[in-house]
Amino acid sequence: QVQLVESGGGLVAAGDSLTLSCVASGRTFSDYHMGWFRQAPGKEREFVSGISRSGPPTYYADSVKGRFTISRDNARNTVYLQMNSLKPEDTAVYYCAARFMGGDRRYPHEYDYWGQGAQVTVSS
Repeated sequence: QVQLVESGGGLVAAGDSLTLSCVASGRTFSDYHMGWFRQAPGKEREFVSGISRSGPPTYYADSVKGRFTISRDNARNTVYLQMNSLKPEDTAVYYCAARFMGGDRRYPHEYDYWGQGAQVTVSS
């Protein structure tokens, strides 16, 4: 089992930046590819970004490319999502997820473990 705990969410104004963190425990963190998803009210959970076991390659949804940056620190069992130039449409609950299978995986069912989520609200 892998336990994931997100932190860093909050309320910000449009144009601001925010960094989410996700700390993993329970298994060897570097064995897992990591991803960030988000879910807005009334919408399906959608892929935001992914990163492979040792760092690059990284993957991004078109809606966040150029604004968000994913990174990981395997020594700290942590994956980050740096979010810049935030927009009101970025408002959602953000989830950290882990998977053993490699490749560019963008569907929730492809991930094995999930965090509880962190609320990000961007005001206009």
